[in-house]
Amino acid sequence: MAFGGLFSTDIAIDLGTANTLIYVKGKGVILNEPSVVAFHVKDGKKQVLAVGEDAKLMLGRTPGSIEAIRPMREGVIADFDSAEEMIKYFIKKVFKRTTFSKPKVIVCVPHGATPVEKRAIRQSVLSAGARKAGLIAEPIAAAIGAGMPITDPTGSMVVDIGGGTTEVAVLSLGDVVYARSVRIGGDRMDESIINYLRRSHNLLIGESTAERVKTQIGTARMPDDGRGAAMMVRGRDLLNGIPKEMEITQAMVAEALAEPVQQICEAVMVALEATPPDLGADIVDRGVMLTGGGAMLGDLDLALREQTGLSITLADQPMNCVALGTGKALEFEKQLRHVIDYDS
Repeated sequence: MAFGGLFSTDIAIDLGTANTLIYVKGKGVILNEPSVVAFHVKDGKKQVLAVGEDAKLMLGRTPGSIEAIRPMREGVIADFDSAEEMIKYFIKKVFKRTTFSKPKVIVCVPHGATPVEKRAIRQSVLSAGARKAGLIAEPIAAAIGAGMPITDPTGSMVVDIGGGTTEVAVLSLGDVVYARSVRIGGDRMDESIINYLRRSHNLLIGESTAERVKTQIGTARMPDDGRGAAMMVRGRDLLNGIPKEMEITQAMVAEALAEPVQQICEAVMVALEATPPDLGADIVDRGVMLTGGGAMLGDLDLALREQTGLSITLADQPMNCVALGTGKALEFEKQLRHVIDYDS
């Protein structure tokens, strides 16, 4: 038995819209790469050119013969073949050539995923070489990864802001009491920045520039001095079509992100209204846990605190929470068996 365990290759995958993280049993999170695949298209046939980090550099910069795509949209698979290629590539990268058997894989899925979407994810993972594929709801994985006592008979609230979706869930006794998935996340924030600059300043920037603005000076509330930090961005002037450089301040970013931030706040408020009163009382005591890459937006916890009046805590490693939680479900499978779905 010990010898078999030695080569145990069970893994947990956080198949995200923006990034894919892989957790290997006993080793922790050992891969974190963008969910992007680049193909070379020749005579109608697609050949994988790059996956992950290398493919992300090609987004928005490809010639006609190369296609860079993101197979995941809003937490579910949008392009089946590319998703399969991507999962295959990441699994190979994790194991190099030391694998002795096909891995058992647990993947997290958004709580609002339909049976068809779940089947697509399971099928992709099996086709990519898994011997068995289990699914776990993202809010449960996020709460486990953030170290919340979800098996206790008390209410815990988790807000997981990913690239494509924000999941708001109330958990008790190891399962979801109420969950709501809104299709707003990091991608929508990038879009809001692009639209704002196009509308207000006639400047067109690309997705990767918008993402850089969000990560460097993104904020959910107006800076106290009405301006905040600033950075230079380059894009195309829509009036005369030539490239131009412009300074962007935090106040401009806060204005651009006001709508997606407001929608996240509203999703939290709706969840609180739908929560049974006793669990609601627990949430007032314990507060709300923020997880996911989108939770790292500056001052988002303060913006939510002002709206809801609850104490809001940012998880220690917001980006890794879902992967760590899915990994823990793998390590403590016996105790968490009821939240892993092996056969839908």
